[in-house]
Amino acid sequence: MKEILSVAKALSDENRLRILMMLSEAEACVCQIIELIGIAPSTVSKHLAILRGAGFIDSYKQGRWIYYHLERSPSAAVRGALDWTVDCLQDHEAIRDDRQKGRTICQQDPELLARAQRER
Repeated sequence: MKEILSVAKALSDENRLRILMMLSEAEACVCQIIELIGIAPSTVSKHLAILRGAGFIDSYKQGRWIYYHLERSPSAAVRGALDWTVDCLQDHEAIRDDRQKGRTICQQDPELLARAQRER
């Protein structure tokens, strides 16, 4: 039951859904996620921790950057919830907008992107 509650909690926030949908397209570093979602870095970190705790995402470090991606071997509950989420949201207008914006953001150099975010 704890796993189902964790999965449900992870899916109960619009920003976490947007992050999942972004990561269903490609991996991304924190600064790229921040740029897409448009919220504070600390809030993005909290969302990422919830998604990771529920088993939706994993990460790896490359140099000074931490890249997030969907969990490669999720549990059956997480896989089912993720499939359902992607299926339900793939044609949503906000997700279509995010998808287009996310492709552009993920092509940007993380160093330049992080510098621009600090200057704002």
